[in-house]
Amino acid sequence: MLEDNKLKNEIKNELVSHLEKSYSVEDLADALKYHGSAAFKLIVQELAILERERAVVVTHDGNFKINPSELKIEGVFHSNSKGFGFVGFDDDSEDAFIAPDDTMNAMNMDRVEVQITKPAEKGSDRGPAGKVIKILECHYTHVVGEFFKTTDDQGYIGQIKLKDKKLAGYRCYVTDAGINPTPGEVVLVDITEYPNEKHPDAMVGVAKQIIGSVDDPGIDILQIVYAHDVPSQFPEDVMQEADAIPDHVLPEETKGREDITDQDLVTIDAEESKDLDDAVTAWKLPNGNYHLGVHIADVSHYVKPGTMLDREAYKRGTSCYLTDRVIPMLPRRLSNGICSLNEGELRLCMSCDMEITPQGKVVKSRVHPSVMRSKARMTYNAVNEIIENKDADTRKKYADLVPMFETMNELHKILYNARRRRGAIDFNDNEAKIIVNKEGHPIDIQLRTRGTAERLIESFMLAANETVAETYNKLKVPFIYRIHEVPDATRVKEFFEFLTAFGINIKADTDHLEPKTLQNILSKVAGKPVEAMVSVMLLRSMQQAKYSDKCVGHFGLGAKYYTHFTSPIRRYPDMFIHRLIHYYEENGINDTTKAKYADVVGEVAVHCSETERRAVDTERAVDAMMKAEYMSDRIGEEYDGVISSVMKFGLFIELPNTVEGLVHISRMKDDYYQYVPKYMALVGRNTKRTFKIGQDVRVKCVGVDVDQSSVDFEILEVEKTPISDLLPKQQNHTRGRFNNHKSNNSHDQKRGNGNKSSHSFTIKKRK
Repeated sequence: MLEDNKLKNEIKNELVSHLEKSYSVEDLADALKYHGSAAFKLIVQELAILERERAVVVTHDGNFKINPSELKIEGVFHSNSKGFGFVGFDDDSEDAFIAPDDTMNAMNMDRVEVQITKPAEKGSDRGPAGKVIKILECHYTHVVGEFFKTTDDQGYIGQIKLKDKKLAGYRCYVTDAGINPTPGEVVLVDITEYPNEKHPDAMVGVAKQIIGSVDDPGIDILQIVYAHDVPSQFPEDVMQEADAIPDHVLPEETKGREDITDQDLVTIDAEESKDLDDAVTAWKLPNGNYHLGVHIADVSHYVKPGTMLDREAYKRGTSCYLTDRVIPMLPRRLSNGICSLNEGELRLCMSCDMEITPQGKVVKSRVHPSVMRSKARMTYNAVNEIIENKDADTRKKYADLVPMFETMNELHKILYNARRRRGAIDFNDNEAKIIVNKEGHPIDIQLRTRGTAERLIESFMLAANETVAETYNKLKVPFIYRIHEVPDATRVKEFFEFLTAFGINIKADTDHLEPKTLQNILSKVAGKPVEAMVSVMLLRSMQQAKYSDKCVGHFGLGAKYYTHFTSPIRRYPDMFIHRLIHYYEENGINDTTKAKYADVVGEVAVHCSETERRAVDTERAVDAMMKAEYMSDRIGEEYDGVISSVMKFGLFIELPNTVEGLVHISRMKDDYYQYVPKYMALVGRNTKRTFKIGQDVRVKCVGVDVDQSSVDFEILEVEKTPISDLLPKQQNHTRGRFNNHKSNNSHDQKRGNGNKSSHSFTIKKRK
């Protein structure tokens, strides 16, 4: 059943996003991806209400449009340190620009009501403009920082130093209503008074908890963890519940499970992994097909519904991986103990057995509970030595298993080629591993290499996830899916128009896009100078993957069915899916059993999507801070880098070790540089020097702000910069030649400011 307010907002958002268009009920149902008579009836009812409220008007042909005089809509405010902001309504709508005088002092990520004052101009790249008329929900309920005192504390006991980039322009005063911290202590402060007309750049709060001292090792990471509201300590009652679970499999727990202890099952993970939640096996069948067994730790057996362990796992939603530590979803007694498929130990698992043809098609499958014993705790390095390097010593050490690894490699290639044929999109992003010393200070950044073993495990996990999703979708039971929706047609059209500027002409129906089309684009530009630029723009045109109770497929993988089944130790949705599988197996599938979880799966999916985004944001914030800290020891050093993004205010440069820094336009003093959006380039008016994504540059690190996680570069050897004729011919040259230095040298418009964050999230808020 659709929630009335949710549906009403979705209808309004769709109408506001396309002001020039009128919609029939059928058009709205298609646009919102709601189908069936029940949904159709609800849309009609909500349209009738919106018409009575004068929010929509009926056109002469019986269609619906937004009422121009009632352009009010709810959305999330994204602030910019220059005072203006944007309000994002949903994934497909254009953001509304909010001028500094029209923000009502809303803070970043606040949920607001906006009055649209100027609709988007048809044929222009400018979206609508508006003003905030009401702050519905404050995003920040608390802040974290170092407590300090000054001579300007406005009568309060002190202030805290805010490290959140989006709060860089604010001060936070601490009242004497809570604890009284000592300068140098890092505290959590509940906000009691938000910025307003009297003090637009300040807030007031009560100190509630001392997290530690600013000099404590790891306190910088802990600050980010608390600021993102990630639970970091297990309550005592949760730990007691975990401690009560036996550390070995009891005989009665194996009843009703298939015994697969005679199979050659192995885990393949990174050297440092301690929570081993998947084991695999493979062999060739007499008919020429392959048997693939993916066996996953049955965490749901130990984490029962309604228990404190379950509530805490749900609250966390996922494990969070932060440089040199993990904030686990489950206590380590479970994650590293009874739930980990440790070598030689009897373990309970959930199995997905598949028969796969040499063409990569799963022709038979079975999902069932089982009991297993891992033959070997393999590492990616060891398996790569066996498969890729044919290392004699490693092959001798695992002689009994080498034939199976060879078979696995064959099967992996088959599965990979099958995914490529259907259009799965491959983005080859570099992933960095930050090495820290015993004090927690970063001393090195190493690129993670993905060898055959890593890709092999990925292929097997994808196959199992698809098989489980298809199995339960065809049974028509309430379930949770991992979805990646088809990109918005408007964004794809803009992406295709962007490509034409570089001589890449794409003929495709943007309303019925196939992943193969985008895969072919990446293949066309592979190895060419424009490859990086095209990859970035393609990523920006795509939607964000999330969890849902609706099976709409995974566009990026080219998969009709997809879920997350293979990591229940670290992801709540996987564990919940195991719980559903057990329930349907034990109770059968009928109207009664379907009803039990019908109203639950949607809520779980939304919550897990939110906790996933929270974890991703936390991980990125920690990575950015650690990279800045690493570069703080290297000011003055020179590097070869690549332009990763071009903005009006400067260039972002990525080093080979994935560190990214800004060359602010104020540092580009050799010319007046103008942004050319069509080519995503900065071009010098006089010299015609041109900077574009994917271009190699030589830079020097000239500044680092660890608190703001920012790195500043300046360009060296500027005379080697390519020149172009990209500037519009009617360019006015009367302005000063070197005006760029008027901009202040700050990161006030870093990528994402003023735009919808690709990983925005909503924490539990207080009204």
